[in-house]
Amino acid sequence: MKIIIRNATIIDPESAFHNQTLDVLIGDGFIQKIGTSLENPDNATEVKLDNLHLSQGWFDSSVSLGEPGFEDRETIANGLNVAAKSGFTAIALQPNSFPIIDNQSQVNFVKNKANGYATELFPIGALTKESEGKDMAELFDMKNAGAIAFGDYAKSLDNANLLKIALQYVQDFDGLVIAFSQDDKIKGNGVANEGVVSTKLGLKGIPNLAEELQIARNLFLLEYTGGKLHIPTISTAKSVQLIKEAKAKGLHVTCSVAVHHLVLTDVTLENFDTRFKVSPPLRTETDRQALLAGILDNTIDMITSDHNPIDIEHKKMEFDGAKNGTIGLESAFGTLITMLPMEIIIAKLTAGRIPFGLQINPIAEGQKASFTLFNPEGESVFTKENILSKSKNSAFIGIKTKGKVYGIVNQNQLILN
Repeated sequence: MKIIIRNATIIDPESAFHNQTLDVLIGDGFIQKIGTSLENPDNATEVKLDNLHLSQGWFDSSVSLGEPGFEDRETIANGLNVAAKSGFTAIALQPNSFPIIDNQSQVNFVKNKANGYATELFPIGALTKESEGKDMAELFDMKNAGAIAFGDYAKSLDNANLLKIALQYVQDFDGLVIAFSQDDKIKGNGVANEGVVSTKLGLKGIPNLAEELQIARNLFLLEYTGGKLHIPTISTAKSVQLIKEAKAKGLHVTCSVAVHHLVLTDVTLENFDTRFKVSPPLRTETDRQALLAGILDNTIDMITSDHNPIDIEHKKMEFDGAKNGTIGLESAFGTLITMLPMEIIIAKLTAGRIPFGLQINPIAEGQKASFTLFNPEGESVFTKENILSKSKNSAFIGIKTKGKVYGIVNQNQLILN
């Protein structure tokens, strides 16, 4: 397939064409030529869009889809189409399906299901069997099958020795361990951030300490073992500081923050709307500002949608009993660009490729054509009609957004909204 993208402003600091508005000719999945007013003798498909910007393809380091087992929440096929139309050329799939992705055959299953789509799917293998936190899963076999990291989604590992052994073991094959950090004993039966709002609403609180104590423990273990650790979806000011200090020591640690923690606070819970029940919980404005500062000073390495579809039966119910999670692929860019500069957002939506061991595709002639098409201008409101996912549990309905994602070019395919 041949494509010419017309008058695109290239946003890629690794490219010689950064900040230039040019045409891009793509053939057989590779960038053949970049220049001004390129000729089209081969009747290539031409893409002309308002205020078109083009960056390296975005990567989301934490996406849940449901399949296998929870296809009523989301299927791999529809989930990958949602990701493509949301601007993501690759996603890391969490292992929280049924059965859990904790062995080679399950990794192969989801990879085979994802064959042929424009958005690439990279499985995360469970760190422990059935994500129960008792016995280490078959990490090396899953790595050979294509798993790019190992972690139990939204579950903290109480057994410090097991995490220590995992960090030591994966060094034999340059593996990455993901450690969701929340002390379950301190969390207890909490369902919301412990503070003024939870007290006012009569909701059991989850103190910041539940996250920070576990992060401190995990960083101590990393300092002892060496290896590579990724701490996903941090949510407190102290967490940012702990990771900043660990990086200053030279520890090989990366972290992410979810879009909803950058945009929303626990004040949104005042109507007991379960769309805002997430894990870790939405925190205070002080924490939100610290997370934004952590993005700007590069303490926080990447931004994730932490996309987690939940069926209506488990979401639209009393607050205490509802499952945690919000979908976020469709709304990620539009909400982020109301909070952060465009160049920072692009950097944080692409930086995850390096720690997760994925190929980097700079925008240059001869490179694989893998990029995101978007317009950073224009204002709108995110509505239910904007949701492409099967599940509708979005915390962003009614939020003012900016810009527009047009789609992606990847895997020799063009996907446009």
